[in-house]
Amino acid sequence: MSSTARHTEFPLEAVKVQGPTYLKAALTSCTDPLKAIEEFQVTNGILLPSLRPMLPLLDLHGVRRLDFHMSVVEALRDKLTGHINEIGKTEGKERDLKLKELLGKSFPVIKVKALRPIVMTILKNIPQIEDHFLKVLVRDRELYNDTDTEVKRQIWKDNQSLFGDEVSPLLSQYITEKENVLFDHHNLNTQFFGPSPKVRRQGEVVQKLAHMIGNSVKLYDMVLQFLRTLFLRTRIVHYCTLRAELLMALHDLEVQDIISIDPCHKFTWCLDACIREKNVDIKRSRELQGFLDNVKRGQEQVLGDLSMTLCDPYAINFLALSAVKILHHLIHNESLPRDNTILILLLRMLALGLSAWVMIDSQDFKEPKLDSQVVTKFLPALMSLMVDDQVRQLSGKLPPDEREAAITVIEHAGPLPDAVEAYIQDSTVASILAMYYTLHVAKAKDRVGLLRILTVLANCKDDRAFEDPFLHSLVHLLISNPDEFQAEDFCTALFDEFFSAGLQRDNVTRHLLKLLWYVHGKLPATRLQALLKTVAPTHQHSEKVHNLYKLLQEKINAQEETVLPVEMDIDVNSPLMSVPTPAPYHHII
Repeated sequence: MSSTARHTEFPLEAVKVQGPTYLKAALTSCTDPLKAIEEFQVTNGILLPSLRPMLPLLDLHGVRRLDFHMSVVEALRDKLTGHINEIGKTEGKERDLKLKELLGKSFPVIKVKALRPIVMTILKNIPQIEDHFLKVLVRDRELYNDTDTEVKRQIWKDNQSLFGDEVSPLLSQYITEKENVLFDHHNLNTQFFGPSPKVRRQGEVVQKLAHMIGNSVKLYDMVLQFLRTLFLRTRIVHYCTLRAELLMALHDLEVQDIISIDPCHKFTWCLDACIREKNVDIKRSRELQGFLDNVKRGQEQVLGDLSMTLCDPYAINFLALSAVKILHHLIHNESLPRDNTILILLLRMLALGLSAWVMIDSQDFKEPKLDSQVVTKFLPALMSLMVDDQVRQLSGKLPPDEREAAITVIEHAGPLPDAVEAYIQDSTVASILAMYYTLHVAKAKDRVGLLRILTVLANCKDDRAFEDPFLHSLVHLLISNPDEFQAEDFCTALFDEFFSAGLQRDNVTRHLLKLLWYVHGKLPATRLQALLKTVAPTHQHSEKVHNLYKLLQEKINAQEETVLPVEMDIDVNSPLMSVPTPAPYHHII
């Protein structure tokens, strides 16, 4: 290594320590190299007279001087960094002056790896580092990588692209983790909507982002801008989830500098509490409504962030489940939807969440007006389906003669009311409620109810029924009721009328392949072969679809091989050949 390179790596001369440059000069100009080395060792060794007699003893034991000196350096370094951290815990100008003085003296040796932790500890404890120090850290990648997050925050504040480079892999990891849960075909216990909000925001990515932000409002704003931009660019709703989870993680950490100025904090906190408790009571509904009603003139942009919070799939899931629950309550009490203030608020919040992308894209920050006919016409039609379900369930428990009479009086399995199909084509709010009604009847294993709604579900506005969180939940429920797949009418409604309408989308194919992974054994052979032909991937499909399809084929082939009858060599002259073939079982009955 050249002297210039070594001087760059070990800049000891800068702190008046005889380094490699001095040693090279001494060795090239001396008459006795061994004497020059000895003088260098005496001058630059540990200046402790009582220690010198020990050095020859260490030599006799084979302990290298380098190893001995490095062990001393490590011990002193640990003691010094501990002392610097103690100084950092104090407050006042005296602390700042002392740390700045230490930094000025020690910074020249930051490229000496053995001493670097001391300099980094000083930097970590200085609230406001001067720019010329930060520039050195940015220019040298090795130094930058060794820098603590507390110091990097000061670099990132004025270097958005560098901060973006650090944040980007975390955001990609977050989306990948969400998609892995949604498409996981190995573990049916992995439910997307299973974890509570508190558990979700303890995730690695959310915690890392919260740590990177610290109490910096500027860095928090940068992350929010990244999330808005990525949501606009990709339409991936998990960025909305991350926006809410990050805010609540900072709430848990009590980062007052941020949560006190984020206008969405109280709304998100209140909604989070409702999701956690799976309930919206009168008090919380009034708080939520108050936040929506009191967006001040000139601050309409807040609606954009509120809409992102409500576009989070976990928020949509909670709002829709709560609305369906209220509809059942209204049926029981023979009440009208328009008279229930909490239901109206839930629908209003749903409408705002479902319009998030359009609102942010257009920069037109106005709360969408809830279509009154969704409340006055669609909801009563949906409630009539729920009543039909309850009547069928009740009539199924009656004696046969009374059951027939009930069916004669009113047909509870006929075509859907026209209003159901009409409004799901025209309204995203109606679409979401119809989708969650579908999950309700699937969970109840109400065959007739499920078949009725499946005939129109593919017509939901903006293809809402083909979004991943819904398909994930639906597929899980269908897998738990595999015997239904033996019936042709069920397969026709599910595969031909619903799934086939969305198979041009990569994600729909993945969910269908996951469903077939578990129920293919129940499907009639001709139906299975037709489905395999339908979902066979083309060059337009992703590698994940190709891989899953291949695995599914291998699984089906392996199972078919295990059930093939074993061929036996039968002697045609055997007496058994003269025994008549038994009559079919139903003839015996």
